[in-house]
Amino acid sequence: MKKVVFFSFLLTFFVACNPDDKGGLTDIPYNPTPYTLSIPSQFPQMDIPADNPMTTEGVELGRFLFYDKILSSNGTMSCASCHLPALSFTDANATSKGVDNIAGRRSSMALENVGFVTKGLFWDGRSKTLEEQALLPVEDPIELHNKWTQVIEKLKVHADYPTRFRKAFGIKNASEITKEMAAKAIAQFERTLISGNAKVDKIFRREAEFTDDEYSGYLLFFNAAGAPDAQCGHCHTTPFYNSNDFFNNGLDSVANLADFKDLGRGVITKRSLDNGKFRAPSLRNIELTAPYMHDGRFKTLEEVVEHYASGGHYAENIDPFIPQIKDIRLTTKQKRQIVLFLKTLTDTSFVNNPAFKDPFN
Repeated sequence: MKKVVFFSFLLTFFVACNPDDKGGLTDIPYNPTPYTLSIPSQFPQMDIPADNPMTTEGVELGRFLFYDKILSSNGTMSCASCHLPALSFTDANATSKGVDNIAGRRSSMALENVGFVTKGLFWDGRSKTLEEQALLPVEDPIELHNKWTQVIEKLKVHADYPTRFRKAFGIKNASEITKEMAAKAIAQFERTLISGNAKVDKIFRREAEFTDDEYSGYLLFFNAAGAPDAQCGHCHTTPFYNSNDFFNNGLDSVANLADFKDLGRGVITKRSLDNGKFRAPSLRNIELTAPYMHDGRFKTLEEVVEHYASGGHYAENIDPFIPQIKDIRLTTKQKRQIVLFLKTLTDTSFVNNPAFKDPFN
C-alpha cells in the first residue's frame, strides 16, 4: 500500500512540474500591447483580420520565426533565406533553391507592402491571406521540406518560444502552441513591412524634386502631360505601383493557351484564359529585386523595358495594352528615362530599417 501511495505522489509531482501541463506558463504575464502600423498618408488603411490583431508581442514572435532556421527540415534555412531585407525581401536568384538545393520554378517575391495585397498571394494568387501563405513554405518539398508537427514539437521544448507564444497569444502551457499561431505571428510581422518613403514619395511631399530625365520617365510611365503612353501605369498604379491582379504580359510565344510552360494563375482558377497569367508585382524597390519576372528571365531593368517596347508575344489572353507599346516606338533616351524614374521608387529607409532585420544577429 505504501508503494502505491509513493508512486502516486511521484506521478503527481512530475505532472505538476511539467511546464507543458496545467498552468505551466501562467506565471508569465499576458498583457499584449496593441501594435499601431505606421502607414504613409498616401496609402489606404490595411485590413487586419479580426482573429489576428496586431500586437507588439505577436510581431516580435513573428520576426523571430521568420528568421529562425528551426522551421526547416535540416536547420539550414529560414523564411529569410529567400527573403532578404537588403533586397526588399527577395534573394537575387532567378528561381529560389530550398534546403535540398533543388530550384523551384519561380523567383521569390518581394514582401514590401505585402499586407496590402487583397487578391491572393504568391505569383499565382493561391493563398487568400498572409496567415494561409505562411503555412505553406514549411511543408513545401522544394522549400523548407519539413513537417509542421516536427516544427511545433521543437517549439514546445524550446528555451524561449513558449514564453514568446504566451506573451503573444496567452497560451497557458507549451502544449497549446500550434502551427496556426506560428503563421499568425509571421503574418503580423509581414504586415509591418511597409515601404513608402522613396524619392518619389518625397517628391510628392515636396521634399525633393525629379531630375529632368526622371520626370520625363514619369510622364511616359503614366501617359501624363501629353507624353507618349508607355502603358506602364495601367498595370502598375499608385500608390503601390501594382494592380493587385494577374496578367499575361507577353513573355512567351505559345501555339495555344495550353502551351505555356508555367500555367500560372490558370492552375488556381482552372480557366484556360488565366493560363500564363501572373501577378503584376509592386515596382517599389524594383531597382533592388533583380532578376525580374516570375522566372527571373531578365537580369536588368533595361531588359524589362526592352521586352515591353517590343510589344511582347501575342496570345489570345495577352493584356491588350502590351502590343500597343510597340506602336509608340520608344527611343533609346525614353527607355533610359523610364528606368531612371523606376529608380526613384527605391526606399533605402525600408531596407535599412532595424525593426525588419534578423533578431539573432
